[in-house]
Amino acid sequence: MTSIYDQELDKNPANYEPLSPLSFIQRAALLYPDHEAVVHGELSRSWRETYRRCVRLASSLGKRGLGKGDTVAVMLPNIPEMFEVHFAVPMIGAVLNAINTRLDAKTVAFILQHAEAKILIADREFSAVLTDALRIIAASEPNHQITVIDVDDPYYKDGEFIGEATYDEMLIEGDEDYHWQLPEDEWDAISLNYTSGTTGDPKGVVYHHRGAYLNAANNALSWEMGLHPRYLWTLPMFHCNGWCFPWTIATSIGVTVCLRHVREDAVFTAIKEHDVTHFCGAPVVLNSLINAEDELKQGISQTVKVMTAGAAPPAAVIQGMETMGFDVTQVYGLTETYGPMIVSAWRSEWDALDEGQKATLKARQGISSVLAGAMMVADPDTLEPVPWDGETQGEVFMKGNIVMKGYLKNPKTTSESFSGGWFHSGDIAVCHPDGYIQIKDRSKDVIISGGENISSIEIEDVLFKHPGILEAAVVAKSDPKWGEHPCAFVTVKPGEDLSEGAVIEYCRQELARFKVPKTVIFGPLVKTSTGKVQKYLLREQAEAFTG
Repeated sequence: MTSIYDQELDKNPANYEPLSPLSFIQRAALLYPDHEAVVHGELSRSWRETYRRCVRLASSLGKRGLGKGDTVAVMLPNIPEMFEVHFAVPMIGAVLNAINTRLDAKTVAFILQHAEAKILIADREFSAVLTDALRIIAASEPNHQITVIDVDDPYYKDGEFIGEATYDEMLIEGDEDYHWQLPEDEWDAISLNYTSGTTGDPKGVVYHHRGAYLNAANNALSWEMGLHPRYLWTLPMFHCNGWCFPWTIATSIGVTVCLRHVREDAVFTAIKEHDVTHFCGAPVVLNSLINAEDELKQGISQTVKVMTAGAAPPAAVIQGMETMGFDVTQVYGLTETYGPMIVSAWRSEWDALDEGQKATLKARQGISSVLAGAMMVADPDTLEPVPWDGETQGEVFMKGNIVMKGYLKNPKTTSESFSGGWFHSGDIAVCHPDGYIQIKDRSKDVIISGGENISSIEIEDVLFKHPGILEAAVVAKSDPKWGEHPCAFVTVKPGEDLSEGAVIEYCRQELARFKVPKTVIFGPLVKTSTGKVQKYLLREQAEAFTG
């Protein structure tokens, strides 16, 4: 039966438009045209200038034949052009694929092929890796033609141009009065992000306009950013689209302060010179700041808010940052949830606690953020929520508008990850009596080192290819700097002689540097009676190993 409220009360252009973060930059340019938007060294641009550059780039991409559903890949550091592509690419309905700048050529080639990228916008710093990746593609898929566009950053002059045009030439080709439109459907894809997950080949996580819009606003609300924050880019924009913060900065009419390379001196200098109020980063970044030279830390007069996620930050790291005068908020999420979905929200009743107790509370992952949807810790088989006792373990499940569309070209894994109407995170946690969750283990065996996901299976596959290795297994080992690092357990074939250094050097030839094991332990692997490697016991051995 039709309700009276559905009769002749239809959606129309006056009462409905699709949700898209593109509306944020349009509003910023219209209502705050002269407000500063981007800082990069001595360069400063307003929201009017930034918006016009985005429109010109969108127009130029359109003139090159790109449109809805086409993939535009980028391999860029945190520079203005990386900020701009987050708006320009979706303006033509295309999908932005920001590639991890730390990956090796084989993985980059896989991503470009799997995403069916038509254009690659790249910084010359990565020209060597990209040249190798394009050579791999040409050999395996000669009909896949990728147009390369070079970005000429004035603050980096090494490397070579490998494209047919530059980014600035693209802007000249574009029309400033190009009339772009919001997507017809807010469910349309806006970006594609790859995560290693539990398999060697990365999985392509698809975001939609609706989710990007909501999580951009969600960041501003959950972090109480207010108007005109000055945000420093210590978090890579390639990582979950910078946790959606490029779009958040437009929401709050803030300033994006670019930082090409994250070093302690550069971070502290930028905070002081550009009056930074907010930045995000993995615990490894915070730890490096804590251990920086004291003279670098002097002269910060403003309160700086820090958002951290990745490997669960030790309470000592949070306490160390707060002792320096920073206000730390921990968040939790995955690539599949647009970055942060759960926030360790502070409560006023905790204000009187001592600093150690406060840090311990802040080290918990937290509760669902404002626009996140639902979250629970439950039995992975029955989906029955566990008691809120801080002891009973279960898997973390999420649902809502900031959960991905699914995995690109991977319906089986998509279906499995959404089984029962919830997204299965694979992370094991407890729920405390106040509803705040705390991660206890990772059922997926993903290693998180410096905020980067590393597949243990990918490393194992490489080790098994070594002619002198009989068996191998890889687990996470705690690392005082990186949070975790890969620890390889290796059984050598009879008659073979391998050293730790030889295994590590071999891995360096086959893997991106951050994936290379730092610890190698030789000997038989601990197994069940059926031959399954008992990784939880290996993790215990890894933690106890001091050799």
